[in-house]
Amino acid sequence: MSTLTTRFIPAKVTNSPWLTIVLHGLGDSMDGYIWMPHVLDMPWMNYLLVNAPDPYFQGFSWYDIFGENPTIGINRSRKLLLELLAEMQKNGFPLEKTYLFGFSQGCLMVLETGFQCSSKLAGIVGISGYVEDLEKFIAMASPAAKEQRILVTHGWRDPVLPFGRTREQIQILIRHGYLIEWHEFNKEHTIDEKDEIPIIKAFISSPYLEDVKEK
Repeated sequence: MSTLTTRFIPAKVTNSPWLTIVLHGLGDSMDGYIWMPHVLDMPWMNYLLVNAPDPYFQGFSWYDIFGENPTIGINRSRKLLLELLAEMQKNGFPLEKTYLFGFSQGCLMVLETGFQCSSKLAGIVGISGYVEDLEKFIAMASPAAKEQRILVTHGWRDPVLPFGRTREQIQILIRHGYLIEWHEFNKEHTIDEKDEIPIIKAFISSPYLEDVKEK
């Protein structure tokens, strides 16, 4: 059983198998994402909000940004998240109908987790993040990684995580054959409700709408 602290918000549609696992950024907590079900307005979607494992001031952290080797914390948190995915699968949420959503540090963790997941997910949504060690990241990716649907967004005016670094990393990943939908926004280190949320909602809704159409 996963040791991560979580909060489950059920879908309005009874017995829906669709799930979005939500990872916050540095110093935040799952409480910072209570707004998601209302704003995304997808009654068929369940949400699992997750706290990172390490205390950080008034919130939590997925890995130590000040340590000499952040990959230690990244590897630990990725293992916990893969265990959480397996646990949720046993609880009736198949991987092919499960999304990983993360902001900032959470973005890094959903990319790390999704790229090493051995099965295809419904999708990965990474907002305003980056990859710690791109060469190692690519080398450790599972064969299923090139089948994953991935949305990555970033802001030109981000003062926390430089836009240029992330864009260069994503361009390299796309050249390596990964299915990444990339969007740039005139925003800082935040989620833009006006322009960005509609793109996130469209990306997440697409497999559900196809599933409904087939039935």
